[in-house]
Amino acid sequence: DSQQADTEHSSGWEKWRRTSRKSLKKALSEVKGLSSYLVLWRHDIHNIEGKFGTGIQSYFAFLRFLVLLNFINFILMFSFVTLPTIISKYGVFNSTISPKNIDNICTIYEPNDNKGLVYFYTYLKDLLSVSGFLEVTSLFYGYYLTDAVLISIMRYNLPLAYLLATFAYLALSFLWLLKRSVEGFKQNLVHDADPFQSYCNKVFAGWDFCITDPNAARLKHRSLQYELQTDLQEERLKQKIAERSMEEKLRIYSFRVFINIIVIAILSGCFYSIYRVTVFSQENSSDSDNANSLVNLLVQYLPSIVITLANFIAPLIFSTLIRFEDYTPAFEIKMTLLRCVFLRLASIGVLLFSLWSQISDCGNDKCEPCGYNYELYPCWESDVGREMYKLMIFDFIVILAVALFVDFPRKLLVNHCSWKLVQWFGHKEFEISDNVLEIIYGQTICWIGTFFSPLLPAIATIKYFIVFYVKKIVLIHTRKPAARPVRASRSNFFFLVVLLIGLLLAFVPLGVSIAHIPSSKACGPFRSFNTSWEVIPDTILRFPTALQHILFGVTSEAFAVPLFVILCIIMFYVIALDRAHKRVVEQLREQLV
Repeated sequence: DSQQADTEHSSGWEKWRRTSRKSLKKALSEVKGLSSYLVLWRHDIHNIEGKFGTGIQSYFAFLRFLVLLNFINFILMFSFVTLPTIISKYGVFNSTISPKNIDNICTIYEPNDNKGLVYFYTYLKDLLSVSGFLEVTSLFYGYYLTDAVLISIMRYNLPLAYLLATFAYLALSFLWLLKRSVEGFKQNLVHDADPFQSYCNKVFAGWDFCITDPNAARLKHRSLQYELQTDLQEERLKQKIAERSMEEKLRIYSFRVFINIIVIAILSGCFYSIYRVTVFSQENSSDSDNANSLVNLLVQYLPSIVITLANFIAPLIFSTLIRFEDYTPAFEIKMTLLRCVFLRLASIGVLLFSLWSQISDCGNDKCEPCGYNYELYPCWESDVGREMYKLMIFDFIVILAVALFVDFPRKLLVNHCSWKLVQWFGHKEFEISDNVLEIIYGQTICWIGTFFSPLLPAIATIKYFIVFYVKKIVLIHTRKPAARPVRASRSNFFFLVVLLIGLLLAFVPLGVSIAHIPSSKACGPFRSFNTSWEVIPDTILRFPTALQHILFGVTSEAFAVPLFVILCIIMFYVIALDRAHKRVVEQLREQLV
């Protein structure tokens, strides 16, 4: 009645605007409904959710997110870096290559391109060892020699575009992850608000209505029962912890310190092994085609093999040691995952540190003319890109090999062999955390390697696209769902937080490479600059004087200090507001009870 009364007294313009708004809202709703059918793997993920629950579905949804993220990063790098270079090389537009005012010895770079008749196995070897024809393609940093592309009266600054595209894909990844993490944090906060609310959620809202399979329904029953038992067990453990004597506390803490020393020793051993193997691989591998090419290929892949072995063996030891530390079950899982995440991500950092130590090895005045070891690394950025490529390819090979030679043979043995040992070994559960750490490790490699290999996101997109189907087949045919499923909201939040940590860690090696290590003088778009970062101040110096003063003023201490003070005031205001909101929430909870 109120709406009709308003309509009668409103003008023709108001009526038209209201009708238009309703029509637009309806049209947008229909477009949104139709666009949902275009979502990648929509049907597959719904089927997985129906048969295995929301926890495992969240892993495949996370994999889809990484495919889209890498595809967008590839479009970004290809559009602003690779495409202008390819166009200029084919003479569609004019391009310039500035002369180098440096020692000629620094400019010698002769990639081992294949000449004449080439056999198929040579191409296969080149694909794995990243030598021959692959080394001179647009996949690697050394291909991009153009300084500027001239489009009519416009001058396209390729070094600046290369650096800004790198910052853009990192910023895009960071903001997208941050947005999704905040959404997951809100949901996680609601679920973990307090034990009473958690209990009510399990009893009154714990059922997953997406389940369509009877086996999955039985699993969900057991899952709810397990969650309630776990809650009771954790309450008992909290009570037991509260009743501990000082002597028991000292014994437990001493034992935890001892086990953590063992964990640190294992991590140190893994990192030292990676360092020594990387140095050995760099000093003893060569691109020459000889009778020992297979041995040479093995030497080149030694760092990848050692990192994979460390990522496989160390977590097994960690999961055994954690049982003796007397933590709650939930904290046991978090601590084990934290150690595994640190191992996987830090191993990449150790590999890069090993490479930098070789690049910057200035013994016997090796670095004097060029600022880096030009004899061993005439184009060190391409060499780092090659190592990142090898890590990604080897990780992909391991995923396929485990599916083909471990998961399917186990399934056949369990189905056709009645031995007690084989039946005890049984079907393996689909471990969500292990699979997520596997793809986060690969994604961190992609973020670090994209600066040195601009088309690496395209390889990552193809890799994760294939991995989706491999994991789906493995899940349906060889695995059983975990007996202790995790809520999708909690899983997604954990996945995104770990991925965010991987991205933040990727900033460190990229920052060192861009701002600290001298750029190669024999290849790449930054040949004319001492470091890659120097292209930024060089570009600013070409701006009008007034704009230069503004930019230098914004980056000065006179601007930074007041900005910091203002941000502190805003932060204190937000903290005070948060405390006020918490008090209101507590009052509302009391009223609800």
